[in-house]
Amino acid sequence: MNHVIDEMLNKYQAEGLADKKNAIKEIMQEIVLCGLSRAGFFKKAAFYGGTALRIFYGLDRFSEDLDFSLMAPDDSFELSEFFPTLKKEIASYGLNVEVTEKEKTKESAIRSAFLKGNTREHMLLFYASDPAASAIAGNETIKIKFEVDTNPPAGATIEHRYRLLPAPYEVTLYDMPSLFAGKAHAVICRAWKSRVKGRDLYDYVFYLSRGAALNTEHLKARLVQSGVWKAEYPFNVADAKNLLCARFDTIDYTQAKEDVRPFIKDNAALDLWGADFFKQITNESKL
Repeated sequence: MNHVIDEMLNKYQAEGLADKKNAIKEIMQEIVLCGLSRAGFFKKAAFYGGTALRIFYGLDRFSEDLDFSLMAPDDSFELSEFFPTLKKEIASYGLNVEVTEKEKTKESAIRSAFLKGNTREHMLLFYASDPAASAIAGNETIKIKFEVDTNPPAGATIEHRYRLLPAPYEVTLYDMPSLFAGKAHAVICRAWKSRVKGRDLYDYVFYLSRGAALNTEHLKARLVQSGVWKAEYPFNVADAKNLLCARFDTIDYTQAKEDVRPFIKDNAALDLWGADFFKQITNESKL
């Protein structure tokens, strides 16, 4: 095993196969971030979303995807220009993966790409002595999706942070109030349909538990972009709370809990979930 991967694995206490797969994915995510940084990606884009919150602010749940936003709108942005350096960086750690851009089937500001590799092969690389690898189907793939918003809403504040592993690198990312605004927007506006994304609610509680401030300027810009708020109307914390509480009355909390369970270890944290719980912690918070 590559000694850097070995060092990164030391922070995990993975007990079962699912935990080990998540550990592999998380380490691969950080290798992708390092590769993108070395390719100059963060001169144009900023990191945000659940994985940014986990890596840089200690969110205690696994997050599947890597979400990025350009720092200025750019319809001509080409995600694939960063692939050669990214692939070279990933290969330097002995990882055998494909990086492909998703073909756009409709007009969208989102550019998407996937990193895919064989799960059994990576299990043997990361956990060479684990007999569980033989139980993994030979055609099972490990997949990491990353997306870039090329038409970002205004008002986000960025910061620069550094990581030492897998190698020293710099990341441009949204600060916590701007990350919180993105999550509040997801809670208010995400079209959950029949699959309620409980991960949004779990992250929302995390922000409140950390006393995070809310970037209302950025949240307003997101709501205007989604057609939920008019640009000419003022917007403040009270408006945000009203929108959030109205959404909390519509959620199927049984579905929400089932969505988030595979991503967390302490399921007791979900016992209180319900409209009254979310409305009270929202109204009592300063945001």
